[in-house]
Amino acid sequence: MDDRYLRTGIFLAPFHALGENPTLAMERDMDLLVHLDRLNYHEAWVGEHHSGGFEIIACPEMFIAAAAERTKHIRLGTGVVSLPYHNPFTLASRMVQLDHMTRGRAMFGVGPGALVHDAAKLGIDAAAQRPRMNEALDVLMELMQGRSVTKKTDWFDLNAAQVQLPSYTQPMMEMAVACARSPVGAVASGRHGIGMLSIGGTSDDALKAHANNWSIYTQNAEQNGHVADRRKWRIVTFAHVAETREQARRDVAFGLEQYCKYFTDVATFPIIPPGITDPLDYLTNEGIACIGTPDDCIRHFERLWTGSNGGFGAVLLLAHNWADWPATQRSYELMARFVHPHFQRDSNALRRLSYDIATSHSDNYKAQSAAAVMGEIEKHKAKAG
Repeated sequence: MDDRYLRTGIFLAPFHALGENPTLAMERDMDLLVHLDRLNYHEAWVGEHHSGGFEIIACPEMFIAAAAERTKHIRLGTGVVSLPYHNPFTLASRMVQLDHMTRGRAMFGVGPGALVHDAAKLGIDAAAQRPRMNEALDVLMELMQGRSVTKKTDWFDLNAAQVQLPSYTQPMMEMAVACARSPVGAVASGRHGIGMLSIGGTSDDALKAHANNWSIYTQNAEQNGHVADRRKWRIVTFAHVAETREQARRDVAFGLEQYCKYFTDVATFPIIPPGITDPLDYLTNEGIACIGTPDDCIRHFERLWTGSNGGFGAVLLLAHNWADWPATQRSYELMARFVHPHFQRDSNALRRLSYDIATSHSDNYKAQSAAAVMGEIEKHKAKAG
């Protein structure tokens, strides 16, 4: 597709090994956003987690406010705020404030909460997380548009609640719902006509689930009077690239084992099944990750595009810290330089056309130039004589 334009970004949980200085780890996360801003990445989504030790940002709004002061262009989203953990009125007020503080660069991503550990510490049963997300989202859609809400549930009680500032972004700030294998996120985002963030892997089975969820999104959007716009759909994947495949594989040996261990020990779904002896081969062979060259990454993104059955709006890299900091920076740079142009209306097409035209006329132009120079030389000689 010549008109295909795929936005690029990251999904920053973040993941940091237990032995690291947490203060410096968060500072490096901030440096990463500054780095991506310079490299023309479009988006960065920052997560909310409260337990487990690896994912150490508890308040994405606070992190985004600081990042907005250090960056110029990149859009910054909550990826995601766990709705069952917050009163929807105070949350709406904070997000409207963030909309103003970032001059419209902030985005509002929501979900039910990924870590059961977090919910348990708040006394929330896992079975209640998704119903509570839907209850809160219904209210938030009203509040974010400046409307008054009176509603009582078993966990919040709002009496003529209304935010005191209008949205900076008109008509309201961009919102999106996280969606994994369950259709809950697809139903909720489609019902409200807002964005969908597909997480949960990019294996063949996962891509089929994501495409099916988009169909569910489309059905619910149409039933509620919304137009299903694929530009609102984002898919999250893994990638690390280097100049060679061998170098990329050496790079990720730095932190891949600890990352996989965390997902096995703590996170809800392990990314490496029991019995797998080579996680790197498993991740690449199953299509969950690209660990290779920029050309490999192009093929990986093309596979995601094909698997979506019609395209999507943005590809987000799950920031994983598999490699050390210099190699991580280099990976993002290589993707920005050599992968992204391929998916952004082939942004080098006109350059190649211009080069080819110049090449095809090169002999003629060189002869004309030489003749012009010799003509001037002869004129000068004649005048001097």
